[in-house]
Amino acid sequence: MSRIGKKAISVPGNVKVNLSGNSISVEGPKGTLSYDFRSEVDVSYDDSAKSISVSMDEALIAKKRSNGAYWGTTRSLINNMIEGVAKGYEKKLQVVGVGWTATVNGTNLALKVGYANTILMPIPTGLTVTAEKQMIVINGADKQMVGHFAASTRAKRKPEPYNGKGIKYLEEVIQRKQGKAFGK
Repeated sequence: MSRIGKKAISVPGNVKVNLSGNSISVEGPKGTLSYDFRSEVDVSYDDSAKSISVSMDEALIAKKRSNGAYWGTTRSLINNMIEGVAKGYEKKLQVVGVGWTATVNGTNLALKVGYANTILMPIPTGLTVTAEKQMIVINGADKQMVGHFAASTRAKRKPEPYNGKGIKYLEEVIQRKQGKAFGK
């Protein structure tokens, strides 16, 4: 039995849910998202109670023909979709280094992080990115897309432990190392 999968998902009043076959689409003030779930999982929407329930046949789980992990995973993905279109997701990155900056040029994020050339990263559709000198803020309805773009931005220049320079998450703490000791 999935503890997460058993929980019902409450739908806010400003979110519309459309369920057809093995596909669910969610529309809210922050955008529209859709997901195609597996056929082993049953998803039902109760319009009067404004809740979504995800279930799985116990016989399939008992026979081990189907992996029960899809049950909780499907419920979590649908819950993230509803939260994303209602409130949205946000990641903040900080550029640490003398003269290192980030700017938004049209549909590209331009990073000047110590290399000879400026790194241009195309911003995916559905995300809004703002950058002011040392701070990058990524907003969007899709949790995976926000996290992936933030991680790929951070990967362009990971923070190093000796000087602490690099691109890091705002709440991330960099463990500093002591450099070589010179003389006695």
